[in-house]
Amino acid sequence: MAATSDFDTPAPARDSGGAQRIGKGLARDTAGLESYGLLYGSSPAMLDLYEQIERVASTDATVLIVGESGTGKELVARTIHDRSARHDGPFVAVNCGAIPDNLLEAELFGHERGSFTGAVQGRAGYFEHANGGTLFLDEITEMMPVRQVKLLRALETGTFYRVGGTELLRSDVRVVAATNRDPMLAVRENGLREDLMYRLAVFPLRMPPLREREGDRELLALHFLAELNAQEGTSKTFSKRAKETLRTYSWPGNVRELKNSVYRAFILAEKTVEIEHPRLAARSKKAVTQGDAMSIWVGTPLAEAQRQIILGTLKYCGGDKRRAAKALGVSLKTLYNRLGAYEEDDDTATETP
Repeated sequence: MAATSDFDTPAPARDSGGAQRIGKGLARDTAGLESYGLLYGSSPAMLDLYEQIERVASTDATVLIVGESGTGKELVARTIHDRSARHDGPFVAVNCGAIPDNLLEAELFGHERGSFTGAVQGRAGYFEHANGGTLFLDEITEMMPVRQVKLLRALETGTFYRVGGTELLRSDVRVVAATNRDPMLAVRENGLREDLMYRLAVFPLRMPPLREREGDRELLALHFLAELNAQEGTSKTFSKRAKETLRTYSWPGNVRELKNSVYRAFILAEKTVEIEHPRLAARSKKAVTQGDAMSIWVGTPLAEAQRQIILGTLKYCGGDKRRAAKALGVSLKTLYNRLGAYEEDDDTATETP
């Protein structure tokens, strides 16, 4: 789901000092694509993002990254960590939505022996593992409100108890959180505590979708192609049609979709790489959705029908995975497993020419 203007951070004034600060961290490849830390892009939207990262990285402020799936939110978090004073400390990434609700507290804060069935020994949680470094909490809006209370206290005091423990523990951790949902909408729908949202969003960052990154699509594709050529010892190039597709296709899956498409096209190509989009070519075969109703064509393979139903339900639920799982009658973990499989297979299962 696209991030809305509620959390659009204003572009900082491009003063000479800001440009100099970014310049120290910028690099450029042979195609002219600029990079900053683990991020690639030369568009105005990305240069503004680099400057904001440069400003906040040197602080210990909590950061909330808002952006669509596939835009690279974890790369933003890692770049913040790498350019901070904590760069020698651990970077621990946690997908809050992929952990069953009844285990999330123990995963974050650890547990003592015998604190619950199966806890045969004590174990440190992610807050302890990230001590001295950065803890990245992805899909933060998928965390149940009852679990958010302890997280809020840990953010405010730097202290917490393990599940079943009586010793007050302290951890020196910088928290960077991320979501693909509008945080204000999550608050209104009672999915996210308002006090936690504001505590996380001390410094909000918006990761722009690929369609808003003017000029970056072709440069990114050339960068990915150059990497593949270097790995395989080849010299493949894009066709004119491929370059046109790169410029005109909206890339709803963002950088992840672009990279997977280039990789698949590279494998299939002899010398000239063609980028094709069966999503466009096979549009007539896709499910037709009107409101809360969906029509699937007769003869659609069962696995593809299941995929369309799952993705259609997720879209209807506004990207809220918990609501989608409930509507589908499956566990949240099952939904995450299916979505993960779709991402991994996207360049083969759904893009077969």
